[in-house]
Amino acid sequence: MDNPSHEKLLDSLFDGIYYVDRDRRITFWNKAAERITGYAKEEVLGSCCADNLLRHVDASGRELCFTGCPLSATIADGDAHEAHVYLHHKQGHRVPVSVRVSPVRDESGKIVGAVEIFTDNSSFHQIIKEMEQLKHDAYMDELTGAGNRRYGEMTLSTRIHELNAFGKPFGLIFFDIDHFKHCNDTYGHAVGDEVLVMVAKTVMNILRRMDSIARWGGEEFIVILPNIDLRTLQAVSERIRVFIETSFLVIRGINVNVTASLGATMARPGDTVESVVRRADTLMYASKTSGRNRVTTD
Repeated sequence: MDNPSHEKLLDSLFDGIYYVDRDRRITFWNKAAERITGYAKEEVLGSCCADNLLRHVDASGRELCFTGCPLSATIADGDAHEAHVYLHHKQGHRVPVSVRVSPVRDESGKIVGAVEIFTDNSSFHQIIKEMEQLKHDAYMDELTGAGNRRYGEMTLSTRIHELNAFGKPFGLIFFDIDHFKHCNDTYGHAVGDEVLVMVAKTVMNILRRMDSIARWGGEEFIVILPNIDLRTLQAVSERIRVFIETSFLVIRGINVNVTASLGATMARPGDTVESVVRRADTLMYASKTSGRNRVTTD
């Protein structure tokens, strides 16, 4: 990028845009890329896009930098490629984006790199808007942006009423961050807070709009999933587990990541808030005693 007017135009666009050479080293990074990823231009220029930066994963949590990378495919075959992926934000959480990659050629037609355009598909902004309203009613956890325990109890009460009165099913996931005390002891409570935010935002970004997440206490969270069956509950629980495991913060050049143990259960007729939470909590502890970083369902 050596054309100032061209660069100014690209900086004015809403979508993130960056250029890489044949070695996938970043040669241009526009202002929207800074906004969507949290990484300033000065932090990324000259770096390889896989070096603790975007680290795209697909919907199953599989890292694409090592296999299935759209940039690598375009540089190799010269074709345009599109994908829906989750990039790694500087704050640690995953952001859903639509990616379009095209080859960059020199005057002779030889491929000299690629350009990636990515659009933020995150529902996080809508969640924040809704949570801002909840904040006025004291239902938001101020640190993570998730609902607080009061919000979780209120939502559970509503879903239990819908189950008993109208037969509408819902599932509950109770998860706890593994070895969180060790994280605090090793890196300090400020980093521990960043980890809590990272985990909460990661989970928010893979939930449906109708789903709910609340911080139950400390490093414990609940996720309430209406209108699902046991099979879907198991799949969502595993997806949450994988996305937490593959999210990370970079602290003083070190990748800081955590895992979580999950318990998941379908609500049953006659359940109360206490009984369904107790059952999910018991299943979560079964995951802990079975080795952590796993899902247990009943």
